[in-house]
Amino acid sequence: MALRDFFGRLRGGATQPTPETPNPDAPPPVAEIPPPEPEAPPAEITPPEAEAPARNGWFARLKAGLSRSTAKLTDSVVSLLHKRRLDDEALEELEETLITADLGVAASRRIVEGFRRTRFGKEVSDEEVKAALADEIAAILDPVARPMEIIPARAPHVVLVVGVNGTGKTTTIAKLGRHYAEQGLKIGFVAGDTFRAAAVEQLQVWAGRTSARFFAPAKPGADAAGLAFDALTAARADGLDLLLVDTAGRLHNKSALMEELRKIIRVIKRVDGAAPHSVLLVLDATTGQNAVQQVKVFKEMVDVTGLAVTKLDGSAKGGVVVALAQEFGLPVHVVGVGEKAEDLRPFAARDFARGLMGLD
Repeated sequence: MALRDFFGRLRGGATQPTPETPNPDAPPPVAEIPPPEPEAPPAEITPPEAEAPARNGWFARLKAGLSRSTAKLTDSVVSLLHKRRLDDEALEELEETLITADLGVAASRRIVEGFRRTRFGKEVSDEEVKAALADEIAAILDPVARPMEIIPARAPHVVLVVGVNGTGKTTTIAKLGRHYAEQGLKIGFVAGDTFRAAAVEQLQVWAGRTSARFFAPAKPGADAAGLAFDALTAARADGLDLLLVDTAGRLHNKSALMEELRKIIRVIKRVDGAAPHSVLLVLDATTGQNAVQQVKVFKEMVDVTGLAVTKLDGSAKGGVVVALAQEFGLPVHVVGVGEKAEDLRPFAARDFARGLMGLD
């Protein structure tokens, strides 16, 4: 899928509204750090017909990122079913193997039932097993492989980015900002993880690289809701198209984090009753089944609308993406395989399924 297709191009511009009279009851003003002048114009989007080498490179990196999961899954499955009829005993062992590969109980059962309907009692080759598994996995993933839609009429479209600290929220915001900026959108970053100076500084650096407007807390530990309120007010006045809001992820104190996220949402709704328009949950693929628990917890706190799965490197437990798709049905918007901006790409069900099974 080309970046042009995924991120879309907004047409037209928002009429800049007249700034409102300051509200004495509003939170204290935000310290705004203007971005430096860009060193070069945004990179031009490569036409789809010229993208084949890049796509091939991306798929190779995706396969490499899934290599640990692939080895664990294919070695076990192939040794289990090699030159063996798919009888009840074999299918039961297959289900156990898929569960231990992080695909989850529900997805594993669904895959095995698919095998039972189409291949029960037959001998199958190693390649047939892998191809059939890839097809079953792709069928589970296909309904959730959907891009995050940015609606022009909502400008600024507010994306609240949530997740446990360390999952890659801040870098995901930076990468998304760059991609959307290349589409011609006016972007704003809100450093809402106010207690983590490193997160604020990192986002400021990326704001400079993408010519995004940057909203920082007045001081460490400042009220994140007040920051979000002022940032959204300023973004509307300046005609920004997209506002990406970073948040804290201190899950060890669930009740405090829940209240902070809910407060942010309450406050920004005073500016725009429909905001946040998207709530993106960032998950670390190396945590395996712990990612399933994180989705459950964050769904209790906020209305999660989509997922970003990061750190699909050689240590990732990629099978958990299948478990997430089967259990929650939430859109998986993007996946990441590295630290570079181009290492975050739209989620493609068939590519992921075949990469997971080590197929080209």
